[in-house]
Amino acid sequence: VQLVESGGGLVQVGDSLRLSCAASGFTFSSYDMSWVRQAPGKGPEWVSAINTGGGSTYYADSVKGRFTISRDNAKNTLFLQMNSLKPEDTALYYCARWGDQAPGVIATPSDYDSLLRYDYWGQGTQVTVSS
Repeated sequence: VQLVESGGGLVQVGDSLRLSCAASGFTFSSYDMSWVRQAPGKGPEWVSAINTGGGSTYYADSVKGRFTISRDNAKNTLFLQMNSLKPEDTALYYCARWGDQAPGVIATPSDYDSLLRYDYWGQGTQVTVSS
């Protein structure tokens, strides 16, 4: 299993960025996926999740209305469109594979917030928002 993030960078307040996560080594379309971030000196924070088909998406309150998660199962890629970026969005952004996938079981946002339940993580891509 490999997850490789890209698309991070240094931007100004109010700018936009689109992160990508290229997945390989597993059946991408069979797993819910999330974005998690870690700001300097802070613990990791769940940001957003998407179900296998992409029809259900969930967001942390801190990014709701500004970020959009999506996926392209044909290309094994997860995305995070980030608009109206703020300095507090500065962090290392990781994509992660949901480790508690089970037929007929629908995870909730509180489930996705349990970071120990993810089984594979990428190496992260840095997002820095300058004021």
